[in-house]
Amino acid sequence: MSDDLAREVTHQFWKALADSPILMVRRDGSGEHALPMTAQLDEALGPQRGGAIWFFTVTDNRLAAGGPAMAQFAARDHDLFACISGRLVEETDPGVIDRFWSSGVAAWYEQGRSDPKLLMLRFDLDDLEIWTADMSIKGRFRLLLGRKVDPEDAGAHIRTHA
Repeated sequence: MSDDLAREVTHQFWKALADSPILMVRRDGSGEHALPMTAQLDEALGPQRGGAIWFFTVTDNRLAAGGPAMAQFAARDHDLFACISGRLVEETDPGVIDRFWSSGVAAWYEQGRSDPKLLMLRFDLDDLEIWTADMSIKGRFRLLLGRKVDPEDAGAHIRTHA
């Protein structure tokens, strides 16, 4: 795969995540199911967001312990899918918390910004694998005829380190 295509697919991922910012997140080795979490993205960084996503949660959430984690993403139109590995760590910088704080976030916390259960986690990304489901005309034709569809005719697949 060309570097240009890899950049384009990565850009598509960040755009799709911004449009529908829900990830299913699970701590590695926990044996627990993944939880839907709303991603907080730093729009100022543009498509090359720098390898981190933030989540607001509470201190008794099963992700609160942090550590190695995986997240899965399906775009709103189901034309892009991603699996992300990284590490959850507590975000302690009050400036970062303030940057992402909003009335929508505040609605989850009884005491607002000063709620003792408030916890912000930063997901430091290690590895990102993305699949696009953009079948080519050739792939669609083969599918209609019941013929084997070549993977390159079904969409793109990249794996990158964040």
